Amino acid sequence: MRLDLMTWPEVDAHLAASGGIIVPVGSTEQHGPMGLIGTDALCATTIAERAAERCEAIVAPTLALTPAPFNTAFPGTISISVPLFAALAGEVFDSLAAQGFAHVYVLNGHGANLAPLREVIAARPGHRIQLKSWWDFEPVNVLRRAWYGDWEGMHATPSEVAITMAAHRQPPVPPEALTPPRALSADYMRAHVGDRHGPPDEHRRDFPDGRVGSHSALATPQQGADLIEAAANAVAEDYRAFMVS
Repeated sequence: MRLDLMTWPEVDAHLAASGGIIVPVGSTEQHGPMGLIGTDALCATTIAERAAERCEAIVAPTLALTPAPFNTAFPGTISISVPLFAALAGEVFDSLAAQGFAHVYVLNGHGANLAPLREVIAARPGHRIQLKSWWDFEPVNVLRRAWYGDWEGMHATPSEVAITMAAHRQPPVPPEALTPPRALSADYMRAHVGDRHGPPDEHRRDFPDGRVGSHSALATPQQGADLIEAAANAVAEDYRAFMVS
């Protein structure tokens, strides 16, 4: 159930019975020539809502405005600073805790969110906050490896594009997107994990269509449906374990 579609007495009853909530966190940024601008937020939200159906959780409104400065040379990207994002996330977590949400499960969909979220959580040792990304789970990664291999890449990945195809819409595929992007070396991927990319102009120069080693055109809606199912089941299981920890 979505928090914003509940009444306060319904939330009060949930707090008395459970006290847990899932907070999706994503981004609003370009995702290549065939990926939706809201991909990271849409993936986290879709999986959170499907997982919540399985574990009787509440899903908070998605934090969709987050740091993505490296993508601001592409139209449609909205990036906020790391301090502002950290302050916002911290106040959201504090507000939930103050209202009686004893367990806050953060489901992430954007690599650049991880470092600031970890710092925010570490600064609140008295709160029960679990941070996971939807791609952390082995059943999800079995599918990603089987379908995409090294072409999963780092950004505008076929797995996340597939999820948005299944849950939202399948945009037209530009002819140039059918050609694989420049492959990334293992050294590059290690150096840039967590979206540690350069200034926006340089980033667009190096990756002119927005894909970072990811062959988005490998995605299909059926793959997306299977990824959503695998991720939702894994998140629901992890959430249930977190609730009794």
